[in-house]
Amino acid sequence: MKEPHNHAQVGYAMIAVAGGLAAIGLIALAIGGDVLYADNIQRENTAHFNECKENDFKTEGCEKYHSRINSEISGIYVDLEK
Repeated sequence: MKEPHNHAQVGYAMIAVAGGLAAIGLIALAIGGDVLYADNIQRENTAHFNECKENDFKTEGCEKYHSRINSEISGIYVDLEK
């Protein structure tokens, strides 16, 4: 039976996995009080988009949507002032 020489590689992989799990644990502790953190972010973004849509994307802060509207895929067509 051959002597395996990959013990160091396995050790480094274990350290990488442990580091990744530690990072996930720290993130969980940071947002642990707000279990719906991502959901709240998505709801805020959706509300902002709908507000911009009601104002035809002409209000301040709606510039970030200009590259995504006026296309067949979005189905939203507005006249943008340049």
